[in-house]
Order: sequence, then C-alpha cells, then structure tokens
Amino acid sequence: MRTGLNIIGVILVLIGAVWALQGLNLIGGSFMTGQSQWLVIGAACVIVGAALLGWMNLRGR
Repeated sequence: MRTGLNIIGVILVLIGAVWALQGLNLIGGSFMTGQSQWLVIGAACVIVGAALLGWMNLRGR
C-alpha cells in the first residue's frame, strides 16, 4: 500500500507540474495553455502529491 500511494503522489506532482506550466503558457499545444485555472489546479495537485509523499515517507519512521 505504501508503494502504491508513493506512486500516486509522484504522478500527482508530475501531472500537476505539467498543468501548472500549461496554465502559465510555458507549455503549448493544449486547450489548457494560457488558462489561469489550470495553474491553480496544477498547483493544488502538486501540493496534494507532495503532502502524500511526505506523509507516507515520514509515517514509517
């Protein structure tokens, strides 16, 4: 279960980073490009993913 939640955390961080960069208009080629709502959604995903990673890796110590 711990490995699975770590994988989900990493995926959330990576996808969130892409969405945030698209929202900032730094990555083009999508309907999300230049839309500030995707910056907010991406940042929220990065925060949730990082919190999940931190929680799973500090909890076992």
